[in-house]
Amino acid sequence: MSVKFQDYYELLGVDRSATEKEIKAAYRKMARKWHPDLHPANEKKEAEEKFKRINEAYEVLKDPEKRTRYDRLGSRWKNGQDFQAPPDMDGVRFYRSNGFGTGGFEGGFEGGFSDFFNMFFGGGAPGAGRSAHSARRGPVRGEDLESEIELTLEEAYQGVTRSIRVSGSSVCPGCGGSGTKDRSFCPQCGGTGAVADEKTLEVKVPAGVKEGSRIRLKEQGGSGLGGAQKGDLFLKVRLRPHPVFKLKGSDIEVDAVIRPDQAVIGDRIPVKTLDGQVNLKVPPGSRSGNKLRLRGKGFSAKNNTRGDQYVRLIIDTPADLSEREKELYKQLHELRKGGE
Repeated sequence: MSVKFQDYYELLGVDRSATEKEIKAAYRKMARKWHPDLHPANEKKEAEEKFKRINEAYEVLKDPEKRTRYDRLGSRWKNGQDFQAPPDMDGVRFYRSNGFGTGGFEGGFEGGFSDFFNMFFGGGAPGAGRSAHSARRGPVRGEDLESEIELTLEEAYQGVTRSIRVSGSSVCPGCGGSGTKDRSFCPQCGGTGAVADEKTLEVKVPAGVKEGSRIRLKEQGGSGLGGAQKGDLFLKVRLRPHPVFKLKGSDIEVDAVIRPDQAVIGDRIPVKTLDGQVNLKVPPGSRSGNKLRLRGKGFSAKNNTRGDQYVRLIIDTPADLSEREKELYKQLHELRKGGE
């Protein structure tokens, strides 16, 4: 028998290079959009058909092994939309022999998977989302989730406790994650088996976290199925740009503007650090661009050590010189000129 090729990527509205996370997000969006109970009577039949195809696409693309088999079709489907089932791959007979010939997803969906699906994937078990598989495999640990937390450099240096609002999903209480209720689509989750879940968490950020660091919040991720443990939530640290300090690894860099006379004669100048202000000794004969080191004034490093803070000197002539100062600079200029 010949069947029509089903472009599952097109059904979910994703690229062929889409990640698992992108595919899952697209599926949930499309499933809610085409929930049959959200459409008037004259559009319900079309919505049901679309909903079945969306679930079929997700059934394949969420499974790495099935997706690989599907992608291997490659140029075969480009050569024509029709496929001829091999003699040992009579998917339709398999499909009917397993009790789905009269149509029906588990839980009451009508129509089942397409002949295309059954030809290439052997009529796998139907269902919305991962819950149908979970019922066969037993309890399934919840998914790990990832979000971001933005910190100032001072907060990252000292550590801080922050309240954050996290948006995620949890197993639908109306259907237990199956996507169906009373042999119909679950009205609470739209057949996806999951509902939106927002919560506020108190997050203790340890001192010394850097850009890209990950903070693990145990069992604050996705809900498990069948009584299994929840997943974890990982917060990726983003540091806001600082107007004074620059973090380079575990070291900190900062600029300090000094006058020409301070550079020539030497002086002590105030310099900001993340621990507060210190007085830094500028050696005589300093040049613009020279870097002075403040030991142990950087971020936490390996083996309970600390990075350093480097102070880059910038020599600048003041714009508000008095007449007396201008005269002294003139004398210095004449003196230098006379010695040439």
